[in-house]
Amino acid sequence: MVAIKFALLGCGRIGVLHARNLAKTDGARLETVFDLNTTAAEAVARAHGCGVSASAEDAIGRADAVLIATSTATHADLIELAAKAGKAILCEKPIDLGVERVRACRKAIEGCNVPIQIGFNRRFDPGHRAARDACAAGKIGKLEQVIITSRDPGLPPRGYTAVSGGIFRDMTIHDFDVARFMLNDEPTEVFATGSALVDPTIGSEFGDFDSVMIVMRTADGKLCHINNSRRAAFGYDQRIELFGSEGMVISDNKKAYELKHYGSTTTEAAEPYLNFFIERYAEAYEAEIAAFIAAVRDATPTQATFDDGYRALMLAEAAVESARTGKKVEVRNIA
Repeated sequence: MVAIKFALLGCGRIGVLHARNLAKTDGARLETVFDLNTTAAEAVARAHGCGVSASAEDAIGRADAVLIATSTATHADLIELAAKAGKAILCEKPIDLGVERVRACRKAIEGCNVPIQIGFNRRFDPGHRAARDACAAGKIGKLEQVIITSRDPGLPPRGYTAVSGGIFRDMTIHDFDVARFMLNDEPTEVFATGSALVDPTIGSEFGDFDSVMIVMRTADGKLCHINNSRRAAFGYDQRIELFGSEGMVISDNKKAYELKHYGSTTTEAAEPYLNFFIERYAEAYEAEIAAFIAAVRDATPTQATFDDGYRALMLAEAAVESARTGKKVEVRNIA
């Protein structure tokens, strides 16, 4: 099997993770990397024995596929550049922070006919996937409720918060996507509310929240509840519950190991959950790259499409409006 040559754009924390996964994935070869921070690019190149490109254009030209792990503001531009060059694209979420820019990007790449996968890695988590498969197999009867808990271990740097686009577009975007994935349906109503409980200055300085809850409803009445917090004292809290007419399945948190301690003062004491997303979703990141390679190799649809990225952002925009107005928002304009 001839390996697919990858260009990695962006050599920050997530780019380093993707480089490691490409290096150990059958059917992939990291050909070149590009980052405006040349020191970071050279470090990744040394670690994996690949080239360093002087520009995004050069990197794209040397590859069969492009993995975009740059800052969010560059994603749409790089998608357009790679698509017009005829390259397969795996792009980190979100496509952009603004719906209009995503629409413009979609129009710009019409007719390019290249595989595009958005980095909604949680779709590929073994536990989440098993829960969805059990539901699809009818093991819990008719799906009625989806409950998603997603809490970070701590606040991001303030500089990041300032440019993140807000918690709904930045953090909850993953949960909006996995909600659609689990529901296998489109939410038509969104109600969201939020507070700045962890750090009140998140609200006063950035007009954002660090604690939010969202309730969504599909046209046939299925319900989804998402709760987010920027702080969980016990680690990275990631759980999904699917409740149906005949039962329930849960994709639960992961721990470094399963040891529990029983003593005179405690029972079932265990270590905190895995620290953050790189550890918690390590298998999912590997699986998403493998799935992308399979889609490119076999000319089959990707499992997290450009449209999935667009629809998740539409839900984020609806949540922003709902939290601002205190009213339920109908999600209609999806064209």
